[in-house]
Amino acid sequence: MKMQYVIGVDIGTTGAKTIVFDQAGEPVSSAYQEYSCIYPHPAWIEQDADSLVEAAVKTVAEAFAKSGLNKDDVVSMAFSTQRSCTIFLDSQGHPLRNMISWQDNRVGEEVAEMEAKVFGDRYFDITGLPIGATWLLPKIMWYRKNEPEKWSKTVRVAQLHDYIFKKFGAEEYLVPNTDMGLSGVWNLTRNCFEEEFLKIFNIEAKYFSGLTNVGIHKGTISKEIATRTGLSEKTLLCTGAGDQSAAALGAGIMSDGDLSVSMGTGGMMIMCVDKGKTDPHRAFLATEHATGEKWQWEGLQKGSAGIYRWFRDEIAGTETAEAKAGNLDTYDVLSKKAAEVPPGARGLIVLPYFAASGTPHWNINSRGAILGLTFAHDRACLTRAFMEGITMEHKDMLVSLKMSGLCPKKITIMGGPTKSELWNKIQASMYGLPVQTLKMPDASVLGVAIAAAAGAKLYGNLEEAAAAMVKTVSVIDPVPDWQKVYETQYECYEAAYEDLNRTTFAKMARSQAE
Repeated sequence: MKMQYVIGVDIGTTGAKTIVFDQAGEPVSSAYQEYSCIYPHPAWIEQDADSLVEAAVKTVAEAFAKSGLNKDDVVSMAFSTQRSCTIFLDSQGHPLRNMISWQDNRVGEEVAEMEAKVFGDRYFDITGLPIGATWLLPKIMWYRKNEPEKWSKTVRVAQLHDYIFKKFGAEEYLVPNTDMGLSGVWNLTRNCFEEEFLKIFNIEAKYFSGLTNVGIHKGTISKEIATRTGLSEKTLLCTGAGDQSAAALGAGIMSDGDLSVSMGTGGMMIMCVDKGKTDPHRAFLATEHATGEKWQWEGLQKGSAGIYRWFRDEIAGTETAEAKAGNLDTYDVLSKKAAEVPPGARGLIVLPYFAASGTPHWNINSRGAILGLTFAHDRACLTRAFMEGITMEHKDMLVSLKMSGLCPKKITIMGGPTKSELWNKIQASMYGLPVQTLKMPDASVLGVAIAAAAGAKLYGNLEEAAAAMVKTVSVIDPVPDWQKVYETQYECYEAAYEDLNRTTFAKMARSQAE
């Protein structure tokens, strides 16, 4: 039987990646393009949605050209996108302003209004979400209040998947079942809009895109996209998923109790659970699993490997120059330097709240911090401290998860940091559990390639496609001596958060908002 090929496209916060896969899940070619965010004010984070579309088109064209395949060999494609990004569209489908990022924290007043109108526990029990700044609802409230003229011209509030899917040729705006709940007005159990919330917040359901399942064939790419990418106009457009749901699919997180940790621009801890289970402590949000047959608990880290990238760009200039001179990757140079430092980074603690904190604190006022600096510390210590601090927030999630009665036996890790052997050992030792790595660390791209394969009927369903296309590589066990250090470090981490949260975080947030 002739081999067939699918394309997965991930439109992340800092870059777009396209990979061409064969139907067995083996990568054939890839392309990547970085882009930037816009920071109009402290805590505001925006992007130009059309520039992200352009990056998607360019990487698809480049990856396909590199593949050497005939255009008829590629049967389908699907998109993984950053979630909870809010795009306000006019009647012609044009954005009325920059897209408001999921990381944006301008909506403090709107979050307070939500809390005043709906008791937090009730909101969580209906939506599966804590009241917070991430979802579309508070951004809509802010936009309606602060930009009323533009709101009067708005006919649709789209997420990034809906927008890019339409731009590539879909006849309608469609949001996957994994992402609809992030509107903030969705009843997770009943799988429909919560009429009470629509009424309380004066929002009509007509503004949101239509609902679809993941891995469904919904048309073909447009003639323009075919011309620009080199693909056939017969290439099927299949519905993908938000990046974290796509990553869980691409990591094989398919059964109750499976757990993954993903580190990208943001981070996510995801556990697959049976429908009806929600976190009694309401720290982990709940969304629908890509299959539609289960739910997933999600622990959100609002800044993850993106913080490490910030460290590379803003602090690690010497290592960047060294890497350039030696034709090396800067991250490889940084890992080598960090490996020379003992676990615990000689007592340094990094609080990775550069975009505030998500699970388990959900604190819009929290800010990043480097604590414990002395003249004995150097950039190598800082490098390791950033690695460990980013990982520590995931440990904080795991502690919360265990308090809710769930205890995985093994964790699948993914994302760019898994390329570092040191960081993999840090994760295993920090969590106190074995971690397994994936042959395809870009799990979100593979996840939507699985969706594309299922949508093209190369497999009977998502489960069959995932079983055939997801492959693991290695298992890393915790280092006992490191575990002891990290237990002590975690106590310091917890104490630092509690101390700063008493007064400092709120004062800083107010100061930065002025």
